[in-house]
Amino acid sequence: MSRIEIGQHISQQFNSELEDIRERVLAMGGLVEQQIGDALRALVEVDSQLAEVVLRGDYKVNAMEVAIDEECTHIIARRQPAATDLRLVVAVIKTITDLERMGDEAERIARMALRLAEAGNGGARKHFTQIEYMGESVRKMMHDALDAFARTDPEAAVAVWREDQRIDEEYEAIMRQLITFMMEDPRSIPVALDVMWSARALERIGDRARNICEYVIYLVRGKDVRHTSLEQMEKEAREGRGA
Repeated sequence: MSRIEIGQHISQQFNSELEDIRERVLAMGGLVEQQIGDALRALVEVDSQLAEVVLRGDYKVNAMEVAIDEECTHIIARRQPAATDLRLVVAVIKTITDLERMGDEAERIARMALRLAEAGNGGARKHFTQIEYMGESVRKMMHDALDAFARTDPEAAVAVWREDQRIDEEYEAIMRQLITFMMEDPRSIPVALDVMWSARALERIGDRARNICEYVIYLVRGKDVRHTSLEQMEKEAREGRGA
């Protein structure tokens, strides 16, 4: 059985507390996913109003991280969790840190969109076909990583983790295209740099989604698979056993 279930304690209150932090992580993830989608659309459409919405919404992500972190601290202090329960709390703390940083990257993309709009660079849209495709790939990867977390499914987590390799390839292709464009037309450098930094932000979001997949394997199998090969991750996802 690859999944774990919450709700096996004598204390119903403890069951509720554990389920609550998991649900709040997923709520935070949904908000961050919305921020990323809005930031990407603001960039592609050079929409300053939507970019401002993303910038104003970042505080909500930060506040959710603080609140969930405090709840996890209280659970550790009151309940002294062990085994799977402790791994869940640790995985939640790590996951919300990555989600908050994803929110920061969405904010960064929104700032780039705002700069392009203020500079009147609507013509920059011709460079956004690839970055829009990459952005949708990153959004899907993040969504699937959160789904693997919700279902505590290590096999699904490995499948999502594998997608990060394709994201990296898309990022490298965009970088090559932008460098070529800047060499051909030096006047395009300011716009190309904004697009380049936005692509970099998306690539980092993909890295954070990959981290969440690693936490899922840690949660279910009790194995820290950071800095290991894909083959080792797949082995742990299939065969590992936690406490």
